[in-house]
Amino acid sequence: MKGLLCSVAGALLTRSAAALSISQINGNKFLSPYNGQSLTNISGLITAKGPTGIFVRSTAPDNDSATSDSAFVYSSSVGSSLSVGDIITFDAKVTEYRSSGSTYLYLTELTSPANVVVVSSNNTVTPLVIGEDTLNPPTEQFSSLDGGDVYAIPNAVANISSVNPILDPANYGLDFWESLSAELVTIKDVTVISRPNSYGETWVTGGWPATGRSARGSLTMSALDSNPEVIKIDDPLDGTSNPTAPKIGDKATDITGVVYQQFSFYYILPLTAFEITTPAEGTAPPTTLESTRSCEGITVGDYNVENLAPTSANIDKRADHIVNYLGAPDLVFVQEIQDGSGPTDDGVVDANATLTALVDAIAAVGNVTYSFVEIAPVDGQDGGQPGGNIRVAYLYRPEVVSLYKPSPGDSTTATEVVSGESGPELTLNPGRIDPANPCWDASRKPLVAAWLAEGATKPFFTVNVHWSSKGGSSSLQGDLRPPVNGVVGNRLVQANVTGQFIAEILAIDPSAAVIAAGDFNEFAFVEPLTAFAEISGLTELDEVVGTPVEERYTYTYDMNTQALDHIYVSPGLEEGAAYEHIHVNTWAIEDDVVSDHDPSVALFGVCGA
Repeated sequence: MKGLLCSVAGALLTRSAAALSISQINGNKFLSPYNGQSLTNISGLITAKGPTGIFVRSTAPDNDSATSDSAFVYSSSVGSSLSVGDIITFDAKVTEYRSSGSTYLYLTELTSPANVVVVSSNNTVTPLVIGEDTLNPPTEQFSSLDGGDVYAIPNAVANISSVNPILDPANYGLDFWESLSAELVTIKDVTVISRPNSYGETWVTGGWPATGRSARGSLTMSALDSNPEVIKIDDPLDGTSNPTAPKIGDKATDITGVVYQQFSFYYILPLTAFEITTPAEGTAPPTTLESTRSCEGITVGDYNVENLAPTSANIDKRADHIVNYLGAPDLVFVQEIQDGSGPTDDGVVDANATLTALVDAIAAVGNVTYSFVEIAPVDGQDGGQPGGNIRVAYLYRPEVVSLYKPSPGDSTTATEVVSGESGPELTLNPGRIDPANPCWDASRKPLVAAWLAEGATKPFFTVNVHWSSKGGSSSLQGDLRPPVNGVVGNRLVQANVTGQFIAEILAIDPSAAVIAAGDFNEFAFVEPLTAFAEISGLTELDEVVGTPVEERYTYTYDMNTQALDHIYVSPGLEEGAAYEHIHVNTWAIEDDVVSDHDPSVALFGVCGA
């Protein structure tokens, strides 16, 4: 860069003494100190061109890692007669722009460019290699305003745009990417860590240090670490197309492009399309767990089958997952079972047709006969896809497990725990937990059941949950700090209600076998679930069996593999338990995905002796 400056020094002598460098314009905070001001004689090297403007790098870099030496010049016409490698001077207005939502971060732009003069052409343009020419991206914290935890409660107590903190790119991920705003960079040693979203955008990491790396290559979130070192790749500036079907763990060519902020995320806009060089193996291995088909070792599966209706096109694939990947468990917790008419809003609430279609498909795949049990919700009261009336249900192999003293409840009557001849019993079996509680408005009510396994002397209890979704959450890279964890308050109440019910079982018999499983829509280290574990007396099964933290995932969202689906167990089930997550969906290419969740399977002894 010094040689470049010398070669153009004479040409720049005409600059006003008051002219500001691009790094000065950006400043060392998220918002420019010159926002709203019109500036003259700005000097920059064009590093990239796009359909809505050009990217320029300062000809007088300040060697301060907290200030970006580059800026985006917003104009659909300014680049028409300019080329990459041109050094230009120009006048412009400093503008802070955010693409739409009020929860997004701002992008510092130079707008309304005028008096553009080409000082020299054909200058060398060299990208900065992330982690070599720059700092390494921080691996744990996003912002100093998060108080160390992006999931701290209360949420949204501060705004970056209001506080405008000084950038600390060595310690905070948002600060790091902001300090490279509009800069031309290269990512080496690229690993794909997610499938493309519906807009074709893909998350990747480079060769820099990363935490939470799974054996597959994804980054799994954990307590106090939601992986700010990851970056999102958008459409190439030259109009080429990125691969349409990359998957977790694929290796790719180096990516060179400009850092950009839009839609509440930091992106790299690549100059041209990247390519996959080494595809990851596409098929997840099946479970290694085997049932004894008796109380000595039953297998228990959990699967959110995502809006399953009788007419679902890939119902046979879900059946294949249950039979050939979960090993046809003795008992399966399922979530998102729609009514018999699917999303058609016609007053139908019964899911007999849906569950029959699923067990018939299972029988066709594996010659395994399942029975099922559900309680239909009140029409339109349990959330999910309009008209679908999703609910939780159980599939079970009647030769291995059966309901203990069955007395099915209905949609509005709560089951209760009472002391019976064998210890704790349910007044309704199966039954719903406190269905009139407002915390379940527009949400699935837990379905509790008592079962007796072949050869057992005591029943075991199950609680199938699908708590309120995270709808309304804000971006981990957004303006609100800590980010909004959508509907977390509702899940806190649901955790209390569910946990208190389970605690009543264990109060009567501390050795009772209790399994709570399903889609909790929350992470094990976030307050709804830490509270649930404390209140209920149960322990998350990953903790019990010692699953490596980076392998605890059933779901992919943005930059993270994560676990929304969990199995919690009482102390009486911990000894000898085993547990596996089966990544049939998170590892697959988009065309092979049948649910947005992975299933899991566990092994327990439930003889009760």
